Amino acid sequence: MHEDDLKNQLTIARNEINNLRQQVRNLQHVQRKDIETITRLLKDFRCEGCSSKQNAKAKDGTDTDKAEAAPGLQGQDVNGSGSSNSNSNEESAHFRPIGVIRTAFPEKRAVPRQSVVGSRLRSLIQLNDGVFTNPEHSLEGLSDFSHLWLIYHFHRNNAHPKAKVAPPRLGGERVGVFSTRSPHRPCPIGLSLVEIEKIENATISFFGTDMVDGTPVLDIKPYIPYYDAPALSIDSGMLGAYKPVQPRFYQNFGLVAGRASAGPNETSLDFYDSRQEPDGEESDLELYGAAGYAVNSISSDPILPPPSAVRVPNWVVASHRLSVCFNEHAEAQLKDLQVEKQCIVEILEADPRSVYLRTKYGSQIFTFQLSEVTVTCKFDDKAATVTVVQVRRNENVQVVALDCDQRSA
Repeated sequence: MHEDDLKNQLTIARNEINNLRQQVRNLQHVQRKDIETITRLLKDFRCEGCSSKQNAKAKDGTDTDKAEAAPGLQGQDVNGSGSSNSNSNEESAHFRPIGVIRTAFPEKRAVPRQSVVGSRLRSLIQLNDGVFTNPEHSLEGLSDFSHLWLIYHFHRNNAHPKAKVAPPRLGGERVGVFSTRSPHRPCPIGLSLVEIEKIENATISFFGTDMVDGTPVLDIKPYIPYYDAPALSIDSGMLGAYKPVQPRFYQNFGLVAGRASAGPNETSLDFYDSRQEPDGEESDLELYGAAGYAVNSISSDPILPPPSAVRVPNWVVASHRLSVCFNEHAEAQLKDLQVEKQCIVEILEADPRSVYLRTKYGSQIFTFQLSEVTVTCKFDDKAATVTVVQVRRNENVQVVALDCDQRSA
């Protein structure tokens, strides 16, 4: 073995050791937080009998007068404890998930960074039975909408949040976390706009996967373009007579904004929203739509504001799409395993690698799991291409088998 190869392997080993050290530090931070939480709970813990006695004394003492003087301070803790510390500005909110998301990604590796990247990937939302007696009743009327907002918890985060993060498109440059869509946030809550396929009982099937399998769902809200799209400024008196605008720019690409399944002759609305501020992983179609159709000469439409109504940084608009190809071996495996090729293409052309992998290792072999198969590919950063070299079925892996959308790309 050549000396250069040994040095290269030694460098890789050192980098991996540094990564392990960083993970240990992160775990220590999480452990300290857990210990603080447990200590705080034990400090304020009272058994049922002690709590009853304390409440009885409070009713007969001056605590009653304090409660009458400041009733607004009661019940701020959503846990239902009814206690709050007026001397502290920090308040905690605890939410019980209403359901779980079943996707084709058992691990975080290669999960699309935005729902528009995985627009052909079908996933499921399964509501919990403990939320409502009849959870399917809570979904009545939702099928009248084409899209919904999905609010969920980044439950697999294992690193504490930082004020500045490095979005993939900035190549290592750091910006404020609140100017990105990074999942590593002080409140690890995700927001995705997805397309409803169908609703059966207490299960929602949707397109637009950008979350890991088993993600807890916090809330579901219908997408209403009249209120949610900044490119549509409509007076309240116009809502009844409003007709959807025909987005001509999107027809040039065979897509219509707002519905990934819309045909070239359908009308729909731009579904870009200010609450979906980009982090650099949006498709070119979504970016042009978010800019108020700036590249399209539709400023004469009275219902649309000027293109300056919606702004995004220049680094977001810059295109970073990769060219994806398959060798003969991988093509044959796709046919044998009956895997939808376009699903893999959409994931890889957005470059799912982290900034660390892309800058430290460059053109390397990359593998990820998609439902019941493992995909192996080779990146060529100089040529901006990625070649899929192998697609093999996983053994003894229990993953919800979710098909890709069979609509034409």
